[in-house]
Amino acid sequence: MTAHIDQAGLLPDLLGLEWLEVGPEKVRGRFAIARHHMAPNGFLHAACLIALADTACGYGCMAALPKGAEGFTTIELKSNFLGAARDGAIACEATCAHAGRSTQVWDAVVTHDESGRTLALFRCTQIVLYPR
Repeated sequence: MTAHIDQAGLLPDLLGLEWLEVGPEKVRGRFAIARHHMAPNGFLHAACLIALADTACGYGCMAALPKGAEGFTTIELKSNFLGAARDGAIACEATCAHAGRSTQVWDAVVTHDESGRTLALFRCTQIVLYPR
């Protein structure tokens, strides 16, 4: 299942994040590295990897919200960086580890698309929000 996500003018759009699959159990996305993704040291800025992974997990959380929920917000995230990149494209696959009534936990693996090399491992926890 791939849902249409309106991210026009928002950070994911400004970073050029694209979505190949969005569902309640798995999200796949990517972006092609451009100059605005780079850090002053000449490598891809780590914040771009976090933005891709966190957005993938957030879109998955939206797709998996329990009945009656009105939204969510991230309450914790952790990243381990294992590699760097200078060119090509970056891919991410996020999977739901726990989809409860009050929290969701998502894991994401960020890779260099062409080489398949793992660049980052990511885990985030979202709190599910209900109307008051």
